[in-house]
Amino acid sequence: MSDSDIPLETRLNTETGRIRWAELARHFARGVVVKVEPSLDLVAVAAAFVRDDEARVMEWMTARQVWRASESDARDWHARDPVLWAVVAAPWVLVQEAPADD
Repeated sequence: MSDSDIPLETRLNTETGRIRWAELARHFARGVVVKVEPSLDLVAVAAAFVRDDEARVMEWMTARQVWRASESDARDWHARDPVLWAVVAAPWVLVQEAPADD
């Protein structure tokens, strides 16, 4: 089975992983970190980015459910060092805080 035979969401799900601020900081410095609210499915958001579903992405951005990580986000992550889930939807690195009990 080739990568093209695997559904996008399945492939993205296998590419998610936990990340800490120390690993994420270099991506933030490049301006490619996108924060995803916990109420959304990280893999579904990543799939919309990969598919260039501009209408859906803009809907989330307008609702402030998805946004490019800010200096404020970076300071918060640096201070708390939370576990984040991440997935790459090139050129973006989408991140979402893991639930506290995860």
